Amino acid sequence: MVPIHIKMNVRSEKRKELLQTLKSIVPQVRTEKGCVSSDLYHNDENENDILLVEAWETRNELDDHLRSGSFMVLMGARLLLTRPPEVMICAVSEESANLL
Repeated sequence: MVPIHIKMNVRSEKRKELLQTLKSIVPQVRTEKGCVSSDLYHNDENENDILLVEAWETRNELDDHLRSGSFMVLMGARLLLTRPPEVMICAVSEESANLL
């Protein structure tokens, strides 16, 4: 499994617009081949901090997603942010995943 975290800080006046965009994308992403999960979170202490957490079965399927239309829409929405999104692709080995 390949987790990806995308942390965003949205401009206050654009928060509603970004959330509407993300809420329209997440259901589409969940239907993409290899998507294990796609979930949207916000920080209770700072409502302008948004976190998109996804998990993909393989790196190849994640790479396909990163070239998809839904991901391009997400990257287009970065104009609503106060700074570029922080994208973290995590490496999880089978060995460490089996420890749980």
